[in-house]
Amino acid sequence: MQKEMTDDFIRQRVHDYYWRDELSCATLTLKILSEKMDVPLHRQVLDASMCMNGAGKYGVQCGLLEGGLMFIGILGGKYGFDRTDSEAFCREYAAVFEERFGSLSCRDLRPQGFKPENPPHLCETLTVEGVAFTLDFLSDMV
Repeated sequence: MQKEMTDDFIRQRVHDYYWRDELSCATLTLKILSEKMDVPLHRQVLDASMCMNGAGKYGVQCGLLEGGLMFIGILGGKYGFDRTDSEAFCREYAAVFEERFGSLSCRDLRPQGFKPENPPHLCETLTVEGVAFTLDFLSDMV
């Protein structure tokens, strides 16, 4: 029951943050992780994350991954991890993310790639899966 409630929470937040607030995938990932783990985010972190959606929609590193990596760094600071530990968590997260989703590249993961005629938010389902995956990973970290 708890997992279903978490999945419903994530699904609703992803939908609202995409369609209502027009947030990038990295930003909404950070916000949802922040809400679920009760870790406040500084406004500058959110501002910086807006450009991390495949490098401004250029299609490189996935924003879901980038948001997760940023949050690992934030948790590392909160829990007093040294740089080596935080980097190790990031490396492991990237490896398991790639294993689970098949790539770290937005260009590869985004359904239909990037075409002008594509509707917005093609990654909504993937985003829900990615945020849930990241929450599971982080629960093992802390």
